[in-house]
Amino acid sequence: MADRSRNLTSQSPEALAGSAVTAGPAYATIEARIRKSIEAGALPDGTVLLEGPLAALFGSSRSPVKRALSALEEDGLLSRFDGRGLLVGNKGIPRRVKILPDMLLLDDDEGLNAKSFAWQPHYYDFEREIILRSVFGRARVNELALARHLDVSRTVAHDLLIHAREVGIVYKDDGSRWWIVPLDEARFDNLYELRILLEPVAMTSAIGRIPDERLDEIEARLHRVQERFPAVTGADLDLLESDLHIDCIGHGCNPEIIEALKRSHCILVAGKHIQLALGSDARVDPFMDEHLEIVAALRAQDPIAVRETLVRHLELSAEKAVHRLAAFRGSQRVAELPYILEP
Repeated sequence: MADRSRNLTSQSPEALAGSAVTAGPAYATIEARIRKSIEAGALPDGTVLLEGPLAALFGSSRSPVKRALSALEEDGLLSRFDGRGLLVGNKGIPRRVKILPDMLLLDDDEGLNAKSFAWQPHYYDFEREIILRSVFGRARVNELALARHLDVSRTVAHDLLIHAREVGIVYKDDGSRWWIVPLDEARFDNLYELRILLEPVAMTSAIGRIPDERLDEIEARLHRVQERFPAVTGADLDLLESDLHIDCIGHGCNPEIIEALKRSHCILVAGKHIQLALGSDARVDPFMDEHLEIVAALRAQDPIAVRETLVRHLELSAEKAVHRLAAFRGSQRVAELPYILEP
């Protein structure tokens, strides 16, 4: 069987969750939490941040923490100094203090704590295997076998399944058994039809509601990835898709439409995993220009342009997705995993 672990730069996208999941990739969630703590003054200038203690607090491996710190350094919120770790801010005397949960706002009103992250280091690989198996039809997922396979608690295994259900790639039947949702051409067509009908409505209603600084951030990220292309990772693609199709649309004024669109999030992550699994046999989809056109239309507050550019982007995406699905099914076979049982 072809190696499914390849990504665009031959690096393992370690500890990443699918961007369609509410919490997002582990590094992105950690980055957002540290950023919020710095902006709130909970992490004052001069505080020294080390990967190991932060990983322990977030209940993750060091890899997503390292990536989060690197992104914050790139944005100027952290800086280097003559010593280990990174400094909050770019001046001041280094303060080596023990980082406590309240300094990272881990017990704030959002109810976030270290246990919130325990499932995330495992989610990317789990999501990938579930999606790639779904291409071949329905199958059962055994929660206990999943916990044993990953050497984690039943709670962590259950959290993985709950988040996968939010994305729409598994479901639980009346007998409390977990099942993989089959992903075939018909489901792709149905979900893209749903997106083409609802996303333009949600996006046009978000015009004027998305902060300018958020559009600046999205546009800058698109340009950065575009400059590095094709040396980009699955995590990069995750974030770009999430920026536009989850975050921007989330500013729409009709919560019922936004909720209905959650059913389509599975094809956001499915397309990424199938594309990466095909590896060098498939051309990576450089959709950055299409996203930039939509962002430009949002900036111009032009509802007709927003609708037209978004519909065109979704129609092109649907066509490419079906071709990749057929290519994958024709070149791969079902992987045998101890926690996936044939029906």
